[in-house]
Amino acid sequence: MTPVYLVRHAKALDRYTWAEPDGLRPLSKTGRRQAAALHGHFGGLAFDRLVSSPLVRCVQTFEPLAETLGRPIERADELLEGASGRRALELVLALAADGPVAACTHGDVLLDALAVLRAEGVPLAGPFECKKGSTWVLAMESGAFRAGEYLPPPAIDKTKA
Repeated sequence: MTPVYLVRHAKALDRYTWAEPDGLRPLSKTGRRQAAALHGHFGGLAFDRLVSSPLVRCVQTFEPLAETLGRPIERADELLEGASGRRALELVLALAADGPVAACTHGDVLLDALAVLRAEGVPLAGPFECKKGSTWVLAMESGAFRAGEYLPPPAIDKTKA
């Protein structure tokens, strides 16, 4: 089985107080700590591909992981906020043919992807949610998703500046 990690971007600055275009909204301090904790949270898995929504908060979520692994972050519009969950799943399924993939996307896309998987009868273990910084680990075999498991966001010390 090949693992596919679908990650919801880490905590970003508040959308309603951010004055610039939303696509430029960066991670908050908490989000940067969540992003830094991802590799350890994933058990040190060496992903073959890292793919992300082009929006800053998603790319920033994967920057520490990319640096640790020495891998580039590929950008894919299929992972943009408002995109189809089915299209996001098709993208990562194709990429996972070459080995483990991590993809960073948005809550709406992730929830839509989970709904598609559930409708197709893929067993999903854990709460049907996607908190910021959380991950759904999907098992892929023979070109199809076979199971999924929820990983809550990495534990971080929120008292650090």
